[in-house]
Amino acid sequence: MSATPASLPAHWKKFLFAGLAALAVVWFFAFQGATHGDHRGPLSVILGALFWVATLIGLLMLTMITRVFDAGWAPVIRRTWELALPALPIVLLLSVVPMALIPKFRHLLWEWTNAEHLLPSGHAVGHDPILQAKSWFLNESFFLARIAYYVVFFAVLVWALRRGSFAQDTDRTAGHTHRLHAISAAGIPLAAVSLTMLAFDCLMALSYHWFSTMYGVWFFALSIRLALAFTVIATYRLSNGGWLDGILNQAHRHVLGCLMLAFTVFWAYISFSQYFLIYTANIPEETYWYNIREFDPVTGARNQWWGVSMYLIFGFFLLPFLSLLFYRTKIVAGRLLAVASIIFVGGLVDLWFNAVPRQINAAGAPEGFVVSPFLTAYLAVDVLAVLGFGALVVAVLLRAAGRHETIPVHDPRILESINYHE
Repeated sequence: MSATPASLPAHWKKFLFAGLAALAVVWFFAFQGATHGDHRGPLSVILGALFWVATLIGLLMLTMITRVFDAGWAPVIRRTWELALPALPIVLLLSVVPMALIPKFRHLLWEWTNAEHLLPSGHAVGHDPILQAKSWFLNESFFLARIAYYVVFFAVLVWALRRGSFAQDTDRTAGHTHRLHAISAAGIPLAAVSLTMLAFDCLMALSYHWFSTMYGVWFFALSIRLALAFTVIATYRLSNGGWLDGILNQAHRHVLGCLMLAFTVFWAYISFSQYFLIYTANIPEETYWYNIREFDPVTGARNQWWGVSMYLIFGFFLLPFLSLLFYRTKIVAGRLLAVASIIFVGGLVDLWFNAVPRQINAAGAPEGFVVSPFLTAYLAVDVLAVLGFGALVVAVLLRAAGRHETIPVHDPRILESINYHE
């Protein structure tokens, strides 16, 4: 689809309708699954949404980090982040909020909210001593309050950042930059705690027996990786017939490539450290999480998730890492786009690996349970959910681009950003 910079925002309705149509199908399967007691349909909604929630949280953190460090390269790219950020509370409202509020979804996804749910051991959740020990945190009232908090907090923070940035386009005062520095300095630690709690509630609590103190850092690393990959893909498109045409240069790509390399290493360090510490401690409440992602509980052979874990090591880490070591990968638009695409797909696989495997009661199995497989028909629904929420994100970005300046022309560092060089 070709478009001029002026006409590109006019396509937002096409993405909106496409996204709503895709999500209607996804929600149909979610209701069908819930009707038959199958958690996998509702989980597709959560997976598709959290992929974009993580990406948008990454964009939010990058927006604040570049503000605090007064990054000279960032203004022309940061405006694209700001245009997309309102999608964050919208995606939460269309996914996590209804899943948490509607009991039949909540009880299927977060089993600890249903006191009558039977564990593979034969005991009901309500009598589980592990849940009782965590009940100060894992209780329905507090859970719902936290879900509401995430929506409100991120909506307010996004509003504050956008309001100051867009106001500077009209009144041309540098005071907005100083206020945005202060908002970002306060917002970074608050957002760090909030994204950690969101990862606990939406992902780690899917297997409430398990816990990891590094989980929030893993989610942060994944969010930044997805955000940088999204930025490379979006700026590539916008520099070819969009509002960054003739503005985005080799030096901007080099910075993005260096950040992608740094956070690829950081993600690998956090992921390996989590695995290594759990392996070393050898505590059953922790090790089972990895065991069900490696072995079939019936035969003891490698299961489908073992192959996924190998992909995460070699496809999501090693391939981008080795590629980004080369200078030309960072500056050649096509090469950087290819690496960003690999990371973007790998981020979805990482979410699959974290969210999908769970112990499903099976009376005939020797261990009393089987592990939900990777290869199922719901993979197509997962991908459709990702595309549906993604279309909504693009619609929000393009609609905002039609209402606001797409380049922050009065930012104090705009000339430095436009003329940025290595």
